[in-house]
Amino acid sequence: MQTSSLAVDAATDHHGHRFLIYMTLGANTLHDFLQKILLQLLRNGILPVLILVASAVCATTATPKLEAPHAVIKIAGGKQGIGFDDIGFMPTLDRISIPAGNTGELVLINPADGKITGSYRVTEPATGSGHETGTTSAVYGDGYIFASDRGMPSVAVLDARNGKTVQYVRLASGPDYIRYLESRHELWVTEPRTQQIQVFKLKTTPKLEITLYSDIAVKGGPESLVFDVQRNRAYTNLWKQNTAVIDLARQRQMATWYDGCKGPRGLALDAARGFLFVGCTEGKVQVLDVNHPGRILASADAGAGIDIISYNPNSRHLYVPGARSASMTIFKVSPTGTLHALAEYRTAEGAHCATNDLKGKVFVCDPHAGSILEINDH
Repeated sequence: MQTSSLAVDAATDHHGHRFLIYMTLGANTLHDFLQKILLQLLRNGILPVLILVASAVCATTATPKLEAPHAVIKIAGGKQGIGFDDIGFMPTLDRISIPAGNTGELVLINPADGKITGSYRVTEPATGSGHETGTTSAVYGDGYIFASDRGMPSVAVLDARNGKTVQYVRLASGPDYIRYLESRHELWVTEPRTQQIQVFKLKTTPKLEITLYSDIAVKGGPESLVFDVQRNRAYTNLWKQNTAVIDLARQRQMATWYDGCKGPRGLALDAARGFLFVGCTEGKVQVLDVNHPGRILASADAGAGIDIISYNPNSRHLYVPGARSASMTIFKVSPTGTLHALAEYRTAEGAHCATNDLKGKVFVCDPHAGSILEINDH
């Protein structure tokens, strides 16, 4: 923001008291305004602080009002709360995927009108509303939908045409994130309890075959998972201060980058510009340069309790929900990686996960209410 100068002078009243005469010329930042006032106070030996200055401080530092979501989408069985976690977007199907935790259902939403177009049984309903039960992550690949079943533990394989389960893939321990690497026809499943990622190979003809290919050790993790096919890498967080880099071909950890977070959680990637966004649970976002091994380019504060973040490479907007702050901040990412806050929305306590449809619609989970909040970012 450009600021103009502040004209300040001193005068003496009929009692012999000195006071300030000042005038602002244009719009000044509060910092510049007070700095120039204080300098003149010191130079002229003036001790009283004008009431007008105090009024300006109060007016300028007022807390901005949070914007409200544009719509609320109710999920069946959500009256007692739903343990949402890794909600996402399936571009091939043009659907928002909502693994509905303890309900055992995978819900699909048409982002164009916010209507539910499918609800598929993944596993039996479970008690409790946390995201340690039921189904909490899902992804599309090669004509199938893969959804986590935390109870067995396993991955349910659904026919994307009708939602029918065709088989289950057994896992070594409880699944967290599920991702599909289309270029290699591989299913990747993070398993934090055993500190590993299990990788399965898919063969779809003449019939579907899914076989275990490798176990990738991630000591101190893994948390979140994104693919960088352009650079033949995957990125996942460790629980404290670091992000791990995995070689897609060799399927082993090749580097560890310090990310500046006390608690690294969500990840998002701008592959074209080489920016890796790391959400820190303490309430900030870090931008790492993947072309210069993890160099921190920028940092910005956001609401506390950050977990799953989302990025739209078309608008270059980053969506950062805070579970403890009950808010979501929208950032514009500059060509150098700097983050500029554009808006802040009121969400709900515990709203820690977000996704978007790459066209300006953002969806944020509300676990306590068992619903999805829709925000139009146009």
